[in-house]
Amino acid sequence: MEGKVIHDKAQPLGNYPHVKRVGDFIYVSGTSSRRPDNTHVGAHKTEDGWTLNIEEQTDAVIQNINALLSSYDADLSHVIDITTFLVNMEDFKGYNTVYGKYFNHATGPTRTTVAVHQLPHPNLLIEIKAVAYFPIKQ
Repeated sequence: MEGKVIHDKAQPLGNYPHVKRVGDFIYVSGTSSRRPDNTHVGAHKTEDGWTLNIEEQTDAVIQNINALLSSYDADLSHVIDITTFLVNMEDFKGYNTVYGKYFNHATGPTRTTVAVHQLPHPNLLIEIKAVAYFPIKQ
């Protein structure tokens, strides 16, 4: 069962799917706050360079994951595991605050958060990959 292409979201930059179903599981590749025009939510150009906002980026990443899951008629309530990559652990508090608006400790997914040296674009502070469980209806 193949998912629907989501035309109003950024497309993969490499030779991989953003989302893939394997049986009852849906795997979402590492997802950022990138828009279809290759700009990034939470990255604002100023006279002095760029201002990056972890809260805005986290919110956009989670919304992008939800949109990708919707291509299989699933949503965030089906997510069972999340891996988060932060460029700077000093952003953990802001990330965690936004994350808590979508998930809680009792019913939310398991989660691992790791610091990474960099992400594919210098304006990215965060990337998240997810696994969802959503049984195929017979």
